Amino acid sequence: MAKQVKLKAEPRDATGRSAARKLKARGIVPAVIYGGKQKSQALQVLERDINTMLSHASGENILVELEIAGEKTGRTALLQEVQHSPVRGDVVHVDFHAISMDEKIEANVPLEAFGIATGVKNFGGLLEQNLRALAIECLPRDLPDKISVDVSALNIGDAIHVRDIKLPQGVAMKVNPDLTAFSVVAPVAEEAPVTPEAEAAAAAGPEVITAKKEEGEAAAPAAGGKGAAPAAKGAAPAPAGKEQKK
Repeated sequence: MAKQVKLKAEPRDATGRSAARKLKARGIVPAVIYGGKQKSQALQVLERDINTMLSHASGENILVELEIAGEKTGRTALLQEVQHSPVRGDVVHVDFHAISMDEKIEANVPLEAFGIATGVKNFGGLLEQNLRALAIECLPRDLPDKISVDVSALNIGDAIHVRDIKLPQGVAMKVNPDLTAFSVVAPVAEEAPVTPEAEAAAAAGPEVITAKKEEGEAAAPAAGGKGAAPAAKGAAPAPAGKEQKK
């Protein structure tokens, strides 16, 4: 189950980028807590405390008991979002979602496989994971860090659906039970290597064969050659040159 950690915080008056830069220079991270029955409140926490909390977290969902300066009782919250600098990667802002320990919450819990599937081990199949997280509902004290699924019995063509996953006590699924979580598929057949000869043939293109001339179509015969067609009967002879007058 998710471990509850304590974190000290202080109310924050100044807001905006300029104020955030000044806090950052002092090793302080701006934060906010919202949700629940109380109004949203701007907070600030020490950067080293946030980094320590994140480094010891065993999952993505962290329950936090915020000890806010000036308040007699702490406030329970779920670490909702941690914003990092795109350049340096350090924490620049933190969001907390206020919750009540006696009211159910919804969260996305990481889903992971353990064991080696039979179809992978013995037949060279591939394990595919279709879901990386599961949407669940539970009381804060029952919130799991992650949900692990044994895939060792899967053969090629087998699958584990959401309905097949055994959940911890007090946890209910909030996702379509027919969705496939894990499956084992057959290995992809490798294509035969292409030889240099085949590549050269493909580059040369297909062989072009000259089509025969259509029947009845013949080349014009040479002048005076055999096979010249005779003049048509009754045709007028070609005119001769004029006689020289005496």
